[in-house]
Amino acid sequence: MSAAATSDDAPARPSRWSGIVPALHWLRSYKPAWFRADLVAGITLAAYLLPAGLGDASLANLPPEAGLYACLFGGLVFWLFCSSRHTTITVTSAISLLTGASLGGIAGGDTSRFSALAAGTAVLVACIAFIAWLVKAGSIVNFISESVMVGFKCGVALFLASTQLPKLFGIHGAHGNFWKNSGNFLTHLHDTNLTSLTIGGVALVALVLGKIFLKNKPVALFVVVGGILASGWLGLEARGVKLLGEVPQGLPALGLPAIHWADWDELLPLAFACFLLGAVETAAIGRMFTAKHGGRLDANQEFLALAASNLAVGLGRGFPVSGGMSQSLVNEGAGARTPLSGAFAAGIILVVVLFFSHMLAALPQPVLAAVVLVAVAGLFKVSALKHLWRGDRTEFFVAIAAIVGVLGEGLLRGVMIGAIMSLVLLIRRASRPHVAFSDASPVRGVSPIANGIRIMS
Repeated sequence: MSAAATSDDAPARPSRWSGIVPALHWLRSYKPAWFRADLVAGITLAAYLLPAGLGDASLANLPPEAGLYACLFGGLVFWLFCSSRHTTITVTSAISLLTGASLGGIAGGDTSRFSALAAGTAVLVACIAFIAWLVKAGSIVNFISESVMVGFKCGVALFLASTQLPKLFGIHGAHGNFWKNSGNFLTHLHDTNLTSLTIGGVALVALVLGKIFLKNKPVALFVVVGGILASGWLGLEARGVKLLGEVPQGLPALGLPAIHWADWDELLPLAFACFLLGAVETAAIGRMFTAKHGGRLDANQEFLALAASNLAVGLGRGFPVSGGMSQSLVNEGAGARTPLSGAFAAGIILVVVLFFSHMLAALPQPVLAAVVLVAVAGLFKVSALKHLWRGDRTEFFVAIAAIVGVLGEGLLRGVMIGAIMSLVLLIRRASRPHVAFSDASPVRGVSPIANGIRIMS
């Protein structure tokens, strides 16, 4: 029986605190037989989170340790508060790209200030999520329409490709929108470093084959380890291949990020966009697992889990986190029985951060670019666009408008454009309700108006 199911079977929660911290409730009924399954799932999950943390940190234009800190501190807290037993908290490509693309102008080229602003954004996301929990705004996750999310993710996938392909080819990348990045890539193709392209291409092929033949296996971890070994054996740095660089060993100093009061106001739109994306994604994951395994998802409780984990991440020098679809599927596929698997994964990352992070310095950037490209390939869903085209042309063009918005106006404005389009669609549907007329014959003695029964949905 699942942890979610046992909570439904209980006649009442034993205390007020167990309503706020669900782990206090389901831990009471934890079965020893579940421990091994949760531990194995945690080890498998950690093998996925480590490359994801490194890759998404590069998308956010942050040092690699920021991604490890985000997965570590988020994982240590999320399992206590979440209502879904399979959902995994992690860095995500969409939020990472959004963070990296939005903070450059505010940071003004100062890397330490950039890291502080990213951590401050996570703190603000926590505040917004906590307020949403207090006012029980669980229905907000239904605000952004599915067609807008499909278009936004497709746009993010294209933008991401424009940032990672130069790294794969060993070309110096630009820092701009999709069109500027793509133009820079095409005009500098003649500068391709063949060694970088070869090592990145081999990694890309290995990852794609792993996706096909070794589903739910930590292929990315083996590719990362292989890349580190190849770097030493083949002397890749001497051949012009860029490496990840030094990764500090140990934990960061915990505390609020050192940013000015005026910065908090500038970060608010970004934080709201990150919260909106994170809330929608986390709720979608929870609903998927609830439909599959039964139980009950409390969307408001997920807000509290997002608030607690993002606060821990912000104090721990990370950047905003949310539920991750691919990582959650790995967690479920590895046999997780309760959210404790997430705590085990965080514990393994803690060991890596404390004792082994220095080994990551030799990781080739083209290998990391290949990991990122394959990890987010699922964002561009051609099948979803085809479905919209066949089912509802209006929704299809809304998705295309979201793609164009992301590519033309940037990620942050793209989110806002998507939210506005969702609001317009909501108003449009509300103003044009479905009306059905009964075609029954008029009843004698009853007025025609009374016979014209209307059913409005």
